[in-house]
Amino acid sequence: MVGKLGKPWRRRKRRRQTRRNDWRSRAKWYGLPVLGLLIGTWATLRFSLLAPDPPANPENLCEIFREHPVWYDYASESQSRWGTPVATQMAFVYYESSFRSHARPPRTLLWGLIPWTRPTSAYGYAQALDPAWQEYLEANGDGWFTVRTDMEHALDFVGWYNRLTHQQLDIPLYSPRQLYLAYHEGRGGYSRKTFEQKPAIQSLAARVQSRAFRYDNQLQTCEQEFQCWRWYQFWPFCK
Repeated sequence: MVGKLGKPWRRRKRRRQTRRNDWRSRAKWYGLPVLGLLIGTWATLRFSLLAPDPPANPENLCEIFREHPVWYDYASESQSRWGTPVATQMAFVYYESSFRSHARPPRTLLWGLIPWTRPTSAYGYAQALDPAWQEYLEANGDGWFTVRTDMEHALDFVGWYNRLTHQQLDIPLYSPRQLYLAYHEGRGGYSRKTFEQKPAIQSLAARVQSRAFRYDNQLQTCEQEFQCWRWYQFWPFCK
């Protein structure tokens, strides 16, 4: 009698074990691909489809920050960490990418017709080159979500790069023209004065400086409204 009562229990136990084995097998075959799909979808939404549009009025820094107030936080944090003024950082981004998150240099044309390779690996808001970006990641913690298409990381990169320029070349952090020449030509190129043979680059650096000073004058009239814009910030602790 005991044996007969025990058989159904053992059959149920075997069925449960079989179902568990089936689920383990399915997870083994489908789990990682599904997880990869979910991560890929999230990354696409996070870093591409949800990237903010360029500001409607890029000529006025106050209007830029009114449209994207979190950008002020990023620039301010970068200034506190590395020393480059907010206005100078934003002037760099204006001329590097026109505030386009996925900006790249245009492709060259093979035989004047077929789209070919890009002249450099510059990418993102700050147009950081692959070697410089890799150096930045190694110096500041290599993270999966530290990307050139995110304004927070782009501005931090600009501040970090200019800090090294200041330390190695003794260029003042309040000299946008010289900082931009070193940014564009690289610190080695600046030391060799390669820009002296490039009138277009010298002219561009002068425009960066003019915009940085203009942005700074504009920011002085409106900065206070961005220092306390979050619900948990209140004067005088958010100055």
